[in-house]
Amino acid sequence: LSKRDRSLITIAVLQALVRDELELHVPRGLDNGLTPEEVSEIILHVTFYAGWPTGATAARLAKEVFDERGI
Repeated sequence: LSKRDRSLITIAVLQALVRDELELHVPRGLDNGLTPEEVSEIILHVTFYAGWPTGATAARLAKEVFDERGI
């Protein structure tokens, strides 16, 4: 798998498992070629399967990363 694809999968799994490492992997995903829109879509998609609390937490974290990067 490409680094981009690995990042996509890692973000999804870390959100579903409610792992703190998500805050490290959202920026890494962007560095590996994911767009902010794709990160948001990953979070939305996983939310349907892993529950609203995981989505709210991941969305807040992604927003912080996007804000830090001026996205």
